[in-house]
Amino acid sequence: MARVQLALNVRDVESASRFYEKLFGVPPAKRMPAYVNFAIGDPPLKLVLIEGEGQGGTLNHLGIEVESAEEVRSASERLAGSGLEVTTEESVACCYALQDKVWVRDPDLAPWEVYTVLEDLPAGALCC
Repeated sequence: MARVQLALNVRDVESASRFYEKLFGVPPAKRMPAYVNFAIGDPPLKLVLIEGEGQGGTLNHLGIEVESAEEVRSASERLAGSGLEVTTEESVACCYALQDKVWVRDPDLAPWEVYTVLEDLPAGALCC
């Protein structure tokens, strides 16, 4: 299942986490220092909260989570073939996970990634 990802900068990850748990009615899927993510089924959304980067309540980045590295490669080829400038990353540690991803920017320079999680990583592996 593919789903849209929304990564937000927050001032206080704990209070933001409590708010979004109430809003979507599901507990966090992953909780690490200064980082929480929710795997929401309805609507299909991966919501990521990142404390300490940028001003609270601002966009960190957007993404589309896919199920496999092959889907990331296909997206990369499709995006590059459509004339977009792509940046690929393979086996990168990000958001407490090992990921393959491809990045593009929209006309206003908002960063979008198409990514897959290869495996979860322990605390200390946050990047992005």
